[in-house]
Amino acid sequence: MSFSKLFRKKTVQDILKQVAQNEADGHNSLGKHLKTRDLAAFGIAAIIGAGIFSTIGKASYDGGPSVIFLFLFTAIACSFAAFAYAEFASMVPVSGSAYTYSYVAFGEIIAWIIGWALIMEYAIGNITVAISWSDYFTGLLDSMGLHLPQYVQMDYLTASNGFKEATALMQGGKSYENLSEGLKSAYTAWTTSPTLGSFHFVADLPALFIIVLITALVYRGMKESRNASNFMVVVKLCIILLVIAVGIFYVDTNNWHPFAPNGVSGILKGVSAVFFAYIGFDAISTTAEECENPQRDLPRGMMWAIIICTVLYIIIALVLTGMVHYSELNVGDPLAFVFDKLHLKWMSGIIAVSAVIAMASVLLVFQMGQPRIWMSMSRDGLLPKRFSKVHPKFKTPSYATIVTGFVVAIPALFLNLTMVTDLCSIGTLFAFVLVCAGVLVLQNKPNIPRGKFKTPYMNSKFVMPFLIIIGLVFAFSYNKQSTMDFLTNEKQINDPATIVTSLDKEQTTLVFDYISKNNSADVKASEDLEQVLSDFQQKDDTSYKTLIDSLPIDNSMKYESGFSLFKHKIPMWIFLIVLFGLTIWSNRQNLSLIPLLGLICCLYMMAELSIWNWIYFTLWLLIGLCIYFGFSRKNSKLNLTELKSDIEN
Repeated sequence: MSFSKLFRKKTVQDILKQVAQNEADGHNSLGKHLKTRDLAAFGIAAIIGAGIFSTIGKASYDGGPSVIFLFLFTAIACSFAAFAYAEFASMVPVSGSAYTYSYVAFGEIIAWIIGWALIMEYAIGNITVAISWSDYFTGLLDSMGLHLPQYVQMDYLTASNGFKEATALMQGGKSYENLSEGLKSAYTAWTTSPTLGSFHFVADLPALFIIVLITALVYRGMKESRNASNFMVVVKLCIILLVIAVGIFYVDTNNWHPFAPNGVSGILKGVSAVFFAYIGFDAISTTAEECENPQRDLPRGMMWAIIICTVLYIIIALVLTGMVHYSELNVGDPLAFVFDKLHLKWMSGIIAVSAVIAMASVLLVFQMGQPRIWMSMSRDGLLPKRFSKVHPKFKTPSYATIVTGFVVAIPALFLNLTMVTDLCSIGTLFAFVLVCAGVLVLQNKPNIPRGKFKTPYMNSKFVMPFLIIIGLVFAFSYNKQSTMDFLTNEKQINDPATIVTSLDKEQTTLVFDYISKNNSADVKASEDLEQVLSDFQQKDDTSYKTLIDSLPIDNSMKYESGFSLFKHKIPMWIFLIVLFGLTIWSNRQNLSLIPLLGLICCLYMMAELSIWNWIYFTLWLLIGLCIYFGFSRKNSKLNLTELKSDIEN
C-alpha cells in the first residue's frame, strides 16, 4: 500500500448517498426522534454533572471568586469548537461525530486515530462519571444510616495508592485521625478487604450497578433515553435554581475580596477540572441520524446547551464563593458542604439526591455516544461488521451498546478517578483540535457541499500576530518571573507531602530530629512532620525555602530540577511551536478566525495537562495504530472498493 492511500478520503456526497439508501431500505437505519429541545437537553445533561457538584469546589479553592473567568474562558473555547462541530454536523449529518468529519477532511488514517481517541474519551468519560456517581450514592446511603464496606465502594488503585501514602505519612508522625478523609477511606478499604494471598479484593460495586442500569436503558431505545434524559435535566435545573434562590440570601460580598487571590496561575490551575465539566456537548453530534432536522437542530442544540450551562456555572461560582470564603471550598461536595456549614441541612439532603440524578444523566449521554462512534467505524469496515448491527425493534446499535457496557463496567471496578479524568480530557481536546483543523482545511475547497450552517468568517491574518504580541507583553511584564522560570528551567521546591512521602523511616527520624533541635519548642511538641513543614510553608516562602535547604537529605528530595522538571514543560513547548506554525499558516491561507481560536484554545488546555497524560495517550494511539494496520486497513470499504476497481481494470 502506498503512503498516499493511508489518507484516502470519503466524500460528503457518498456519505449522504449511503444514509439515504439506509433510510430507504430500513437496513442499519436509526429511529428519528430528536428536536432542538431534546438535543439541548442532552447537552445540559452531559455538561451539568461533576462540574456543578464536585470540581467547582477545587477550582474555586485554587482561583477564588475569579474562577468565573476560567468557566468563561473554557466556555468560549468550547463554543469555538462547537461552531466547527455545528458546521460539520450541518455538512455531514450522520452519526460518527469527529471521526466522520476527519474522514472527510484528512483521510482514513487520521479518521482512525480520532475514532480511536473518541473511544477513549467516551469509555473513560463513562468510567469517570460512574466512579463519581458511586461516591455520591454511597454518601447518600451513609446519610441514611446504610453503610457499605469501604472495599466495595472504592476502586483498587485508589485503595492501594492511598494505603501506601497513608502508611508513609503515619510513619512521619501523622496520626490516623489527622489523615484526610480520602486517605482514611483508602487505608480502611485496603486493610479490611478480603485477600487471596497478597491480592486484595477491592472493587467499586455501585459503579458497576449504575453502568448496567444505564446500558440497559440505552439499549432499549433512543425515545426512552430521551425521555429519561429530559426528566433528569428538569430535576437538575430545578435543584440548581433552588440553590441559587436560597444561596443568594446568604452571600457576603466581603468573601469576594480578594477576587483573584492566586492571580492568573491560580485561575488556570483548575483548567483540567473545569474543562471536564464541559465534556459531553460533542456527544450531541453522535445523534445526527436520529434528529428530525439535523442541519438545523444540531447547531442550535449545541449552542443553547453551552450558553445555558455557562450562565449557571458562573452564577453558582459567585454564590458559593460569596456564601463561604474560597479557602474552605477544597471539598468533593462543595454545594452540600456550604449549606451544611450554614446549618441548612435540608438543602444538603436535596443536593445529595440531585447529585445522584445529575451523574446518572451524564452517564446516559456518554454511554449513548460511544456505540454510535463504533457503529460508524464498523460501517466503514474499520471495525468488525457486528458493531454496525442495529436492533430491528429498538433501532439502536445493539451489539456496540452491549460491548460498551463491558468496556466501561470492568475498568470502573479498578481504575483511579484522577487518572481517568485527565485521560478523558486529553482525548476530548484532541478531538476538538482535529475538528477545528478540519474546518480550516476545508474552508477554501470549492467542491465540498455546504450545509445550512456555516461558521461566521473573520480573517485571522492580522488578528493572530496582534494576539501573540499581547500574549508576549503579558508574559514578560505581568507574569515575568514565571515566564523566566519556564524558559530557564529554574528548579522548583517540593511541597511538604512530596518530601515526607519520599523519605524512608530512618530519613524521617533524621529530619524530624534536625528540625526539633534547630527550631522552636512548638515544633518539638509536634509529632507530625508534614504539619511541621506545612506550618513553615504557610509563614512565607522564604522561611520554608531556608528550612528545606538546611535539611540533612539529598537535594533530589528537596527540589525538582533538570530533565525531571523539564519533561513537565514539553506539552507547553509543543503548544508554542504549533502556535508559531499556525500563525504562518493563517497568514498564507487567510484562515477563518473562530475555528483557529478553537484549535489554539483546545491545544493550550492540552498543554496544561501533565506529561504523563500525553504519554498514556500516545501509548493508546500506538495500540490503535497496531489494530489499524493489522485489521482495519485491509478491511476498509474504501480499500475493498479500490481493489475491486483494480481487478475490473
